[in-house]
Amino acid sequence: MFSDNKKGKNLDHSNQQNRISQGTKIVGDITSQGGFRIDGEVEGNINTPNKVVIGKTGVVKGSLICKDADIEGLVEGTMQVSNLLSIKATARIEGEVTVGKLAVEPGATFNASCDMKGNLKSIAKDGKKQGEKSA
Repeated sequence: MFSDNKKGKNLDHSNQQNRISQGTKIVGDITSQGGFRIDGEVEGNINTPNKVVIGKTGVVKGSLICKDADIEGLVEGTMQVSNLLSIKATARIEGEVTVGKLAVEPGATFNASCDMKGNLKSIAKDGKKQGEKSA
């Protein structure tokens, strides 16, 4: 009845959603197979092959590597979004951005250098784009 049938099975974590609530501050790097909703503050690097949503009260100071991102809050640092980066009217972006596709609503603050690569096929775990060499 309560047997452990999960042994040996490959569990899919891609649909899991992580949440960092308002009033929470995390200092350090985060790596996850699931997506994120950030309404608190993260000082560090975030790496996920899924979607990241940064709410109006959300703050990220560091690098963000993900597939898709919806930004309503503040991001200071580098962003590598392999598919769609959607910047809402309340967003403030400062730093360097590499995207596949970009959508910016009127009113957003976008003080960043932006490199648009079409649909990036892959971003490695170390943050380098496919074919990019180390110095």
